[in-house]
Amino acid sequence: MEHRKVETMAIKGSPRDMKKWLELLLDPNIQFPGESSEYRRARNQLLESERELRRMNQQVAAQRRALPLGGVLQGDYVFESAADGSQVRFSELFAPGKDTLVIYNMMFPRWSQDPRAGAPGGETALLPLVEQPCPSCTSIVDGLEGAAFHLAARINLAVVAKTSPDRLGTYAQERGWHNIRLLSSRNNTFNRD
Repeated sequence: MEHRKVETMAIKGSPRDMKKWLELLLDPNIQFPGESSEYRRARNQLLESERELRRMNQQVAAQRRALPLGGVLQGDYVFESAADGSQVRFSELFAPGKDTLVIYNMMFPRWSQDPRAGAPGGETALLPLVEQPCPSCTSIVDGLEGAAFHLAARINLAVVAKTSPDRLGTYAQERGWHNIRLLSSRNNTFNRD
């Protein structure tokens, strides 16, 4: 069996050279097949709006990074692990060598006025709707589940919910969540604070 080298083509320049791409996109001499001048004008206006949005996003991100340190915690919150019910202190969420902690605050139970469908099956579906998890939060944690293994190399990650550790653990099993640290805050003031 003969192996041949496959060659690929790329636009000349650094992959991060967005200026070159923008120049290409805004070049008035380049048109998509069949596009009208009205479409090109509207498209160029959209591209300019997108450029302004990126600039504003970068400005807001810089402001966020420049925030001074927040207030000192009044105490070392004690959570309950959904994995085994053990107590976990806030200070224990920091692994050695990792000073960044990301906590996703999951609404479980959901907002009481949320009329969306509940869990599709399992023990969680048997709970009254107001005691079930938020569908949007579930979607976000589904996404975090896939990324958690990779994120763990750089940051500390936990998902916190007001429900009991048993309910949270059961729901995690029903969803197939195995990579995320799930904690109950039912017996502390973390959510309120």
